[in-house]
Formats: sequence, structure tokens, C-alpha cells
Amino acid sequence: MSGRPALLLVHGAWHGSWCWEPLRALLTDEGWRVETVDLPSVAPEGATRYGLHDDAKAVREAITAIGGPVVVVAHSYGGEPATEGAAGLPEVQGLVYVAAFLLDAGESLLAAIGGTPPPWWQVDGETFTPLTPETVFFNDIDDPADAVRQLETQSYAVATEALSAAAWRNIDSTYVVCEQDNAIPVFAQEAMAQRAGRVERLASGHSPFLSRPKELAAIITKSIG
Repeated sequence: MSGRPALLLVHGAWHGSWCWEPLRALLTDEGWRVETVDLPSVAPEGATRYGLHDDAKAVREAITAIGGPVVVVAHSYGGEPATEGAAGLPEVQGLVYVAAFLLDAGESLLAAIGGTPPPWWQVDGETFTPLTPETVFFNDIDDPADAVRQLETQSYAVATEALSAAAWRNIDSTYVVCEQDNAIPVFAQEAMAQRAGRVERLASGHSPFLSRPKELAAIITKSIG
């Protein structure tokens, strides 16, 4: 609909645009233009590896390609490339962080979680994978097998590289705390959410775009006004 910004959905580590499909379908049916971006740091085994700044460039290019006002919705690790990639772009009208890393310039994911990989990370040189995605990402989904099957390996560089810019300092932002999240503890989400202008809450696991798409869609559209 005219007058509405487009929505750009930015997935998290190990995921791809596929994870947004239930949410995307709902928002599209409501008349929103919805775009997605696949982050290059997520790739099959043996592929060229890319880092945070490559992902931020991909987000920035996706925003520019929309050619008009946009609200960026980012999940989990996707909050980092969204934060860096959206910085300084006047067409970005808002940021929505869904159980996402809301970090500042100079901060890295690994430092934000205490400097030590959590026990569910399997680090293998340049890449890392989740050992128990069924319980970490999809604990409130009845049958997560299809989602687990679509996960890819993730470049480990995204955990160690620091952000070069922070869009949330100049752009209206909303943080969605997922209260049953087994990937990012609620207390950590709440700490990061203090940087956002508004905080919403969902009784969901780490992946509400799959388990609670209707509720998440309502929060996103509410954040736009």
C-alpha cells in the first residue's frame, strides 16, 4: 500500500531467507511489501567464507535496492549486519530486533556473550554449527525437522569481527524479547533491549517467525504505527 515502508527481513546465523516464509506470507497478505536478504556468511560446507562486514554490505545493498522507505527486521545474529548495514541510510525508518544482538560500534558477538563460545556451538576452524538446534532454536515448534534440515554452516568470523557503525543510535528501534528463548537468555535480551526505543515481549522460543508468526507480525506492524 502507498505510504507504507517496505519491510526487509534479515535472518540470523545458520539460517536463510526460507525461515521468514510464514511471517512473510502473513505480512504480504496484509498489503506489505516484504523483501529478504541471504547473508553470505551462511553457506554450505566447503564454500568461500565471508564475515560480518560482508553481511552488512549485503544488507546495505538490499536496503538501497528497495528504492524507498524501509523498516529492517533482524533476527538473532542478523541484528549485527542490520545495525552496521543500515547506518547512515536516510531511507531506513525503523529497526526491529527479534531476539537479536543489538550491539554498538566496536563490539563483537563473542565479546557480548562473555568471550567464550557456549556449549552448543561446534567450532571447526573457519566455521561453526549448532549442536542441538531442535532445543536451542525450535523448542516451541511441534516438528522442527524441516527447519533443522535447512540450516547451513556459518562463518566463525561473524563471532569475532566488531561492528563499525550502529544504526540504532540515529534510527527508531524496537526490541522483541522472546521469553522462552534457549539461544539468547532473556536477561541478555533485556540488557540489549535497553538500547532500543521500545520493548515488546513474546511468549516464544528463539524462532517466533516459525512458532508465532501472527503475533510477531502484529508487533512489527505496531512498531511502524
